[in-house]
Amino acid sequence: MELMPAMTLERPGTIEDAVRLRSRGEGAKYLAGGTDMVVNIRRGIERPTALVDLTGIAELNGIAAGPEGIDIGAAVALSEVAAHEAVRRDYRAVAEAAAEVAGPTHRNYGTVGGNLCLDTRCLFYNQSEWWRKSNDYCLKHRGEVCHVAPGGKRCFAAFSGDLAPAALVHGAEVTLAGPDGRRRVTLDALYRNDGMDHLTLEEGELLVALHLPERTAGIPSGYRKSRIRGSIDFPLAGVAAALAMEGDRVASLDIALTAVNPYPHRVTKIDGLVGAPLGGDALDDLRDAVRTQAKPMRTTTVQPWYRRRVVGAMARRLVAELAGEGS
Repeated sequence: MELMPAMTLERPGTIEDAVRLRSRGEGAKYLAGGTDMVVNIRRGIERPTALVDLTGIAELNGIAAGPEGIDIGAAVALSEVAAHEAVRRDYRAVAEAAAEVAGPTHRNYGTVGGNLCLDTRCLFYNQSEWWRKSNDYCLKHRGEVCHVAPGGKRCFAAFSGDLAPAALVHGAEVTLAGPDGRRRVTLDALYRNDGMDHLTLEEGELLVALHLPERTAGIPSGYRKSRIRGSIDFPLAGVAAALAMEGDRVASLDIALTAVNPYPHRVTKIDGLVGAPLGGDALDDLRDAVRTQAKPMRTTTVQPWYRRRVVGAMARRLVAELAGEGS
């Protein structure tokens, strides 16, 4: 680990003050739990001149249930989401994903906004300064070559947040605040398929809240992940699913992936399963669709082909479990 660089610490009391402080000069970063940001600073990956501490902003803290669904502040701790009765009852995948992040201490500090906006990860990027320098850095940070795919000019670092796919299958939206005011967008719109620049946030924008809509409340859902160790580690592959059944036939099905692409995303080309029985052949087709759309690269110590097979198998098993609950 490197020594912490010199920086100032700002403690705003409102979102507007936070945005103003973040936009006042180059090099400032938002900070909430800091479980990923501080590590990146210690490794020399991030070198902020100022940190804007969000923990004192009341609007970012709290979970509110209403007629339109549940609103979760961006600074709410993941452990609070995992334990919240209404989230567990109506949006189970979200509660399960929050409960699967790292270890208990990380979940007590890590926040909803931090996990949704987590930086992408790679074996060649998340290393010490001396290690990265000895490899002439990489395309994502100070280098000119992607060590994962040296012949290209694209970064394949993987998004590894747990919360995003679970929120995606429940049709979540997010509120963003920036120098030009606030806007509300679908969670899908927050991400792009680019390991170097995977967030669509405009300069100085802050994620304010996650919104889980009433229309998906109560739909059976779940989240599963694969990782090397049973705690602490980021997912090698993760899958969330929401499934509604009418008798033995599929009424609606939504699946989303994490850790196998540079961004979290919904699985497409599964519409043909809606209205059909969910037997063995249908589950095999679902598994194959997931494997086709998972594009893991050599960003971890585990081979990409293994992660692709695992995420397909987890998706098949999870949907079968949800179907059993709804039958």
